[in-house]
Amino acid sequence: MQTLEGTASFVHAGPFANIAHGNNSIIADQIGLKLVGKDGYVVTEAGFGADMGCEKFFDIKCRVSGLTPRCAIIVATVRAIKMNGGGPAVAPGTKLGKEYLEEHLELVEKGLVNLKQHIENVKKFGVEVVVVVNKFTTDTEKEIEIITKAAKEAGAFDAVHANHWAEGGKGAIDLAKAVMSACAKQKANGDKFKFLYNLNLSIKEKIETIAREIYRADGVTYSALAEEKIAIFTKLGLDKLPICVAKTQYSFSHDPKLIGAPRGFMLPVQDVRASAGAGFIYPLCGEISTLPGLPTRPAIYDIDIDENGNVVGLS
Repeated sequence: MQTLEGTASFVHAGPFANIAHGNNSIIADQIGLKLVGKDGYVVTEAGFGADMGCEKFFDIKCRVSGLTPRCAIIVATVRAIKMNGGGPAVAPGTKLGKEYLEEHLELVEKGLVNLKQHIENVKKFGVEVVVVVNKFTTDTEKEIEIITKAAKEAGAFDAVHANHWAEGGKGAIDLAKAVMSACAKQKANGDKFKFLYNLNLSIKEKIETIAREIYRADGVTYSALAEEKIAIFTKLGLDKLPICVAKTQYSFSHDPKLIGAPRGFMLPVQDVRASAGAGFIYPLCGEISTLPGLPTRPAIYDIDIDENGNVVGLS
């Protein structure tokens, strides 16, 4: 596919990051790298935050592909940060609370703990971080300023806001410049990328490393079924595979209600399964369905171009 401005775009993605790796394919990345050449830039998606898609990108995809990034972009919104600061619950089809439509600096300040933990998580892999605030028309300059300032203080190489939804590529020029500068710094420093864990660790040790270092859990509990599965997979020699945790995308923890940067919780592993073909072990944590709730009628049937050349059916 291509963007409206003619930039190549490979839509070659995998399943959701809450139940699988949530990453664009290695094939798409390799094609992109070939097309842009040694001095070009390829942006690839690692979905559902630095606790899920990003960690899986580093610990699973980078191991398989041999490719490592020079920069990670963390996309933030004022609204998401407000929600992590204790804002009203948001549900599809319901009206947004006024807190999301008006300036509310206190909620922004409280929600910054979530963004800071994402920044800390990425930096554990030795990669430079650029934070971009995806700007909405209801966001105020003060709210954006608070977020970008806090992001830099938390260790981000740079923090900018982007208005590309309204201005296209022009609205993301500052982001592009920040990413190029971050990549240059990473290259100059010798590309200090590192994995979170060694594959030679046991299944439990790898799960507990992710739980401790990325989610900030106090520990991990295992059901009898999980213990049995771990013993079987270890006996079968599958214990050297990387870990792909299945959990909610709404919290660093297993509980979607625990917003912000929760502490003092145990991560419950209810089941452990093997995707031997894909090449990873996936523990199931908390209430999680491994079958996505997709509609029986795909949305693509209602997407079209009207007589004036406008795309319809995307909202």
